[in-house]
Parts: sequence; C-alpha cells; structure tokens
Amino acid sequence: MKRLIDIAGAAVGLVLLSPVMLACALAVRISMGRPILFRQQRPGLGGRSFEMVKFRTLADWRDDKGELLRDEFRMPRVGRILRAASLDELPELWNVLKGDMSLVGPRPLLMRYLPRYTPEQARRHEVRPGVTGWAQVNGRNTIDWADKFALDVWYVDHRSTALDLKILWLTVMRVVRRQDVNAEVGTSPEFWGAEGPPDQPAAARSASSIAATPASNDMRLR
Repeated sequence: MKRLIDIAGAAVGLVLLSPVMLACALAVRISMGRPILFRQQRPGLGGRSFEMVKFRTLADWRDDKGELLRDEFRMPRVGRILRAASLDELPELWNVLKGDMSLVGPRPLLMRYLPRYTPEQARRHEVRPGVTGWAQVNGRNTIDWADKFALDVWYVDHRSTALDLKILWLTVMRVVRRQDVNAEVGTSPEFWGAEGPPDQPAAARSASSIAATPASNDMRLR
C-alpha cells in the first residue's frame, strides 16, 4: 500500500506542481546559472546509495584564492526562498517515482555519516528515506541530531498509512506557516557521532556522548 501511495502521490505531484518547478528552475538558472539541479549520492534503504536530486540553492562563489566560500555566504536570495519554502525538495518526487525514496520516511543524509551512527540510529535505514518525515514535523532543523534520530527510529517502529497521511498534512501546514525553520535557513551542522570531531578534546567528546542520548522517549507530536 505504501509504495502505491508513493507512486500515485509522486506522479500527481509532478504533474500538478510542474508550473511551480518550472518557475523554480528559471529562478535558479537566472540567479546562479547552471547546473539547475543539485545531485548527490545519499544512503537509502539498507544504506545503499542512490543519486538524490534537488534544486540548487548554493552559488559557486569563491574567495580571492579561488576556494569556495562557506555555505552561508554562497546562498543568494533565491536559494534562501527555495529552502525556507522547501521548494528545493520538489525534484525528489522523481526519486520517489523511481523507488529510491518514499513520500514519508527519515530524511536521506550524507554517506559519510553511515559509520558514525550507533546501531540504534542506523535503524533509520530500515525504510526508504522520505521527502518529509516524523522529525520534520516535530522540529525540523530546530532540534539536535540525537532527537532527530530518535524520531526517525520511532517512525520506523510505528509506521502506518494513517501516520504517513498525518505527516504529509502536517508538513503542508508547517511549510505554509513557515514553522520550525531557522532564520538563517542554512545547512545543518556536521554530524560527528558520539565520538565528536577528530580534533575534539576527550572531555568534550564525553559531553558529546551524553548529548547524543535523546532527552525523552516520548516521540509523539508535541
């Protein structure tokens, strides 16, 4: 049933939202040039990689030495608008149609994060990654990694058609209200796992390990 809903939802979405996607593509082309789409390998079901596509939101702006500026300095106004409204995610409907993703599931993160997960956190890959998910309607980018992963695993254990429909509805409401979106609309901080960054002092690593444990096991919508 979930796969049928994914196929139908993605197909209808691609048709109905095609004017919006065309407008986004033109805006990216005018403000940042080519390429219009951002493509990157991400871990999917079982941790297997697939090519995820999104609208590009970062310009190729460099410093005097020819090195790329930090992400927050490479995001033009168009990119900020696309991220704030989640319009940059629309091309992922193609990933859903292909079977790489689902409409609802844990968000696909970076391949380099795979060895940093605890066994419990790695369970988020027991289902297809989603365009939206339980963590996205329970804080999105305003909660820390530990809580995001706990919400992802909660979804894995409680997934159902009714829950998916609820998440889709709540996602629409949050996008319309621009709820749970950081003012900076920047990229998420790096996830280093319980050990922390390689150059982090031992005491700080210990604190990171404590912080990696979610504060509450109540994963219901707040």
